[in-house]
Amino acid sequence: MLSIIEQIKQGQLWDFHGGIHPPENKRISTQNRIQQAGVPSELILPLKQHIGSKGDILVTVGETVLKGQPLTQGNIAMCVPIHAPTSGTVTAIEPRTVAHPSGLTDLCIVIESDNQDQWIADRNPISDFSNQDPIDLIERIRQSGISGMGGAGFPTSRKLQSGIGKADILIINAAECEPYITADDRLMQDHAEEVIIGIKILQHILSPKLAVIGIEDNKPEAIKALNKVITDHDNIVIRVIPTKYPSGGSRQLVKILTGKEVPASGRSTDIGVIVQNVGTILAVKRAICDAEPLIERVVTLTGNSLDVPGNFWVRLGTTVDHLMTLAGYKADKKHPRIIMGGSLMGFTLPHKQIPITKITNCIITPDRKELPLYNHEMACIRCSSCADACPAALLPQQLYWYAKSEEFDKCEEYHLSDCIECGACAYVCPSEIPLVQYYRQAKSEIYARKQDAQAADRAKVRFEEKNARMERDKAERENKFKLAAENRRKEMKTEASTGSGNDAIAAAIARVKAQKAAEESGIASPKPAVAAAIARAKAKQAEAAKANTAEPDNSEMAKLREERKQQARERKANLAAESNNTESEKSADSANKKDAVAAAIARAKARKAAQVEKETESDQPVTETTIENDDTSETADPKKAAVAAAIARAKARKATQAEKETESDQPVTETTIENDDTSETADPKKAAVAAAIARAKARKAAQAEKETESDQPFTETTVENNEASEPTAPKKAAVAAAIARAKARKAAQAKKETESNQPVTETTVENNEASEPTDPKKAAVAAAIARAKARKAAQQIEKNKEE
Repeated sequence: MLSIIEQIKQGQLWDFHGGIHPPENKRISTQNRIQQAGVPSELILPLKQHIGSKGDILVTVGETVLKGQPLTQGNIAMCVPIHAPTSGTVTAIEPRTVAHPSGLTDLCIVIESDNQDQWIADRNPISDFSNQDPIDLIERIRQSGISGMGGAGFPTSRKLQSGIGKADILIINAAECEPYITADDRLMQDHAEEVIIGIKILQHILSPKLAVIGIEDNKPEAIKALNKVITDHDNIVIRVIPTKYPSGGSRQLVKILTGKEVPASGRSTDIGVIVQNVGTILAVKRAICDAEPLIERVVTLTGNSLDVPGNFWVRLGTTVDHLMTLAGYKADKKHPRIIMGGSLMGFTLPHKQIPITKITNCIITPDRKELPLYNHEMACIRCSSCADACPAALLPQQLYWYAKSEEFDKCEEYHLSDCIECGACAYVCPSEIPLVQYYRQAKSEIYARKQDAQAADRAKVRFEEKNARMERDKAERENKFKLAAENRRKEMKTEASTGSGNDAIAAAIARVKAQKAAEESGIASPKPAVAAAIARAKAKQAEAAKANTAEPDNSEMAKLREERKQQARERKANLAAESNNTESEKSADSANKKDAVAAAIARAKARKAAQVEKETESDQPVTETTIENDDTSETADPKKAAVAAAIARAKARKATQAEKETESDQPVTETTIENDDTSETADPKKAAVAAAIARAKARKAAQAEKETESDQPFTETTVENNEASEPTAPKKAAVAAAIARAKARKAAQAKKETESNQPVTETTVENNEASEPTDPKKAAVAAAIARAKARKAAQQIEKNKEE
């Protein structure tokens, strides 16, 4: 039986299930050689243009970059960098709309070209790759940013690394089965020699037994170009396969060329086969031999809406708008569309500012006749056409029902992950159901749920490991305590058997006595107490060992614990008592302060009373100085002052009324006083003068009355006797004191008159009173005193008349 390699060399081919034959529409773009699309003024470079993780950004906004300079870096196999397609300035690092069916944004580096297209200086091309270590070549490929350019975008370095020592057959995918796309076809025609050199580099890295170029029979020019550069010593064979979509799929091409099927959950390297795209092969050659990273690729521009369709070398990051201007795009009037990718696996772009990436191979601009729009989705008629066309031998109808009803477990059971999203099922569906879109949505949901489940599993593992660690720590502590207890028991048994335990007991007793003495003297020494307790415990254990007791008596240790607890409680109680004493001291201090204030007030009142008493004893009139001293000692309460002033004015009015009544021999009534009040002016000076006149008249009337009754001259002795005979009630005493002061003033006035030979008249008194200061407060006080004295004098006169 011939081996697989021998069968391939003999030209044997196999077939895969299903497949379709849509219109190719390839002749539109294969008439001319590959052209240069030029360098646009602005390049937009998404950070992620492959399967795997993004790299770390190496540039900043405003930085100048050169052609071929790395913009990102990554140290893992599934991360490849991106490079500057031309020289210029980084103008932005921000989210932009990227080439994806979702139409969402992703982080991009924006470069403004300087039109110099200047390369970096440190380029190191390898002239003889056959002398290089394969690992070094793989790393060079990774650093050049090469990933699968057939549409998947799998990092080439990772695929090559996984195939070392495993790949017996190297397959170069040149089928390019999807309609409209001719990038690989034109690449093989124009750069066949470079393609063969790239295949030889991969042969050096992988050391396969055979390299096979699989190409469809609708590319005769490319087949001729490759046959011209291949020799018999290259160990490369070209196998022309029938044109059928999707023969360009990796699994389908392996089946056609080798008859083997790639496992559902595996890769082609699991069966000894590795597959690379023609565009990837050319990029490998330029990275190794020319030191040129992946900064451009061939893109097919086709469709009836273009004036100049063809294939172009396009710098990565070039916008679709720039290419449409280059190819003369004329949008359809009713349904303008720009499709990125093929007619079956591509997607419509939301706008023309989408950048070209490493996996972009075609831009289609059809009119409504060329690719009619889908009509409204209709109900499935269960015709099974989708199952017949499926190249992965799946059941698209069942997958559609399960995806629509969100039964994702069933989708996985029916191997939804094996769907290559080729679109053959949707192409043959008479109900025009967009089956691929349902499958993509279901795949995304399944992936998201798996990620959540994995995160939950990782959290569960961490939780279980934490609990296990805590259990181990607990067990270790318990074992440590048990081991320590066993060691203590062994030591006690040894001491008891050797007799050395008696000394320990004596030492323990001594420590206990010292501890008790220290406690009685008030000195706290907890450490000796603990040592004594331990000694007592050891003594008890020794006694228990002698008595063959299994467990020693720990009552002494328990007693010691109780004593220490009691001491702690006492300390807490002492602290609480100290805090209470502190609070009481504070309250006492505040009380003392209040008492001091009250005492000060009392002293001030006493001084005021003493001042009044001195004035009474010395029979001196109230002067400004006296009033000022009294005023300063009084409190300045406005309400009390107002009340006192009102009382003084009332008394003054009553005294004036009494004086008038005496002169007119009419009684004093409330009506008279009220009338007097209304007629009285509020001038303080006039009130003081009137009060002085009233006092003088009252004094004269009282003196005259007394002289008439007693027929005796008025002397000081008489006054003193009269005062002594009066009762000691406060009011009467005050009246007597006022009369005495009046007499004293009259005597002093008479003395002055004698000296000056002038009589005492009312005018003199008024002048004397008017010469006094006119302070309103003092005048009011003086007026009040005068009115009180006048009233008392009038009352005394009335009593004398009645008697």
